Amino acid sequence: MYGAMKVAIGGPLKVTFRPWVEGMENIPAEGAAILASNHLSFSDSFFLPAVLDRKVTFIAKAEYFTTPGVKGRLTAAFFKGVGQLPVDRSGARGAGEAAVRSGIEVLERGELFGIYPEGTRSPDGRLYRGKPGGLARVALASGAPVIPVAMIDTEKIQPPGQVMPKLMRPGIRIGEPLDFSRYQGMEHDRFVLRAVTDEVMYEIMKLSGQEYVDIYATAAKRKIADAAKAEKAARSAAAQAQKNGTPGG
Repeated sequence: MYGAMKVAIGGPLKVTFRPWVEGMENIPAEGAAILASNHLSFSDSFFLPAVLDRKVTFIAKAEYFTTPGVKGRLTAAFFKGVGQLPVDRSGARGAGEAAVRSGIEVLERGELFGIYPEGTRSPDGRLYRGKPGGLARVALASGAPVIPVAMIDTEKIQPPGQVMPKLMRPGIRIGEPLDFSRYQGMEHDRFVLRAVTDEVMYEIMKLSGQEYVDIYATAAKRKIADAAKAEKAARSAAAQAQKNGTPGG
């Protein structure tokens, strides 16, 4: 199914958007490796597999695979076809453990495992602090090399609120593999996990040219949402005050 979906989706993507790629030689022809990428757009999980000769497996929230009805079954088939693995995110700790197990299983088969260390899409195009619980633990437990990847301009193709995608050329820069074998067996040391994650994020930053923000993207999204809520409340209060102050109101 992956091969069929790659032809059906990957082919048209490459023809239509013509993504440019640098560093393809850093992807091993065989054997396990972790692709650690920044995350700018929903389309990242389609453009990266589209340009690779090898299958790459990402993880996705379980809801994509369990929605009932015809639409749910089609959605599940689609995500399975593009190499996504379901992970239950109902509990933060349980989700993290499931993601780690899934990643290790993929790597034990000698395949490519894709992961977004930021944990969610960037809300503003900047690069946010990587979460150490997934990437670093998988890397140290498996011993697989980590290949930093930078997606370029994918967020500009279909910004929030825009229905039709913009025809433009996104880019993909693939860095040299990082070896963390010196930390083997230390996947439960939080300081080591932090060091590994930060090293990977630094390499992604160099490849992408993004501004780095030393907070988690989830926290940034909360701040943006809170600010939007406060602004909406202020506008509503101002409108109500103006209405109350209008003669005859």
